[in-house]
Amino acid sequence: MRVPSTTPLAGSGLGLRREMLSDILSAKSAQIDFFEVAPENWIPFGGKLQKQFAQLAEQHRFICHGLSLSIGSPEPLDVVFVRQVKQFLRQYNISLYSEHLSYCSGAGHLYDLMPIPFTEEAVSYVAKRVRQVQDILEQPLVLENVSYYAAPGQQMSEQDFTLAVLQEADCQLLLDVNNIYVNSVNHGYDALQFLRAMPGERIAYYHIAGHFNEAEDLLIDTHGAAVIDPVWQLLAQAYQLHGVKPTLLERDFNIPELSVLCEELEQIRALQQGSDSDTLELRA
Repeated sequence: MRVPSTTPLAGSGLGLRREMLSDILSAKSAQIDFFEVAPENWIPFGGKLQKQFAQLAEQHRFICHGLSLSIGSPEPLDVVFVRQVKQFLRQYNISLYSEHLSYCSGAGHLYDLMPIPFTEEAVSYVAKRVRQVQDILEQPLVLENVSYYAAPGQQMSEQDFTLAVLQEADCQLLLDVNNIYVNSVNHGYDALQFLRAMPGERIAYYHIAGHFNEAEDLLIDTHGAAVIDPVWQLLAQAYQLHGVKPTLLERDFNIPELSVLCEELEQIRALQQGSDSDTLELRA
């Protein structure tokens, strides 16, 4: 097994879906600095898919974004699965593994990302499970702030809950800029204030995606549309507040031609370069 790469991740990346494989393998993908995959979608496969994935992993930088760790689940942690993920990370030289600050299983799989109650008790519970995962993986776990549509048993704000988990678990943050925007509309808070409160030193990378307008006060995080201007603006503000960090474009369905996705990746890169220039001007 190879040791995970220690070269810092940089630039703009794309969430890899199986239906993209042929186009990406046959295209010049120099515009894509890295790919992100869900290990659950690849661990079971052999044959042609495994060979194609291995070919890409030899040529490009990969990171992992999981779907089923279920870090907030009331059920015991699936240690066997975590060890499978560890093996996958080592096999393909992957140094970053992120998951959702949510849960997706109880007495069986729930097939959705459910909101963890924003309570002090939940902070301690989740932090303990995060530390257990990190001990098994022998590397940090990166947690993503998630979109949510209800807050059962809420005793803390989303912001305070997120900060408390990161601090007590001593883990890293995947800051999803679109989720901040979606939640700010759905739950009536200031997106920029939430962004400012996040600990820049813990941010490993950013996510950006499109969403669906169900109503004026209800946005659904679908990853099925182009990124909208207010989210681009929030990403630019994230760079100004917390620095330019690797940024991943998610597109899960209604997937356009690769050239269209690369245009959005170029927009990420342009914001990154502009923010670097602004920083240099401020330091001059």
